[in-house]
Amino acid sequence: MKLKYKNAIRHIAIIMDGNGRWAKNQKLNRIEGHKKGVKSVKKIIRYTDKIGIKYLTLFTFSEENWGRPKIEILALMKLLVESLNKELKSLMKII
Repeated sequence: MKLKYKNAIRHIAIIMDGNGRWAKNQKLNRIEGHKKGVKSVKKIIRYTDKIGIKYLTLFTFSEENWGRPKIEILALMKLLVESLNKELKSLMKII
């Protein structure tokens, strides 16, 4: 059941930041932090759909991110592609 509110917010934009720092604080490698971020995104997508948010923008990679180590950039791009491929069918149901 989708919740609908009169005059509700229609668009939310989120800057995905802090996964690497979170992982470091947990004594994990940065890539594990990014994987945890994917799980958070799944929860956010489900919840925004449930409450009737029509548009969700996720800023996942900024210009500054290109300065990261090449191995981390490659891991992030792989994680993005794998996540989109894995979740495509469920995302299409939301649309």
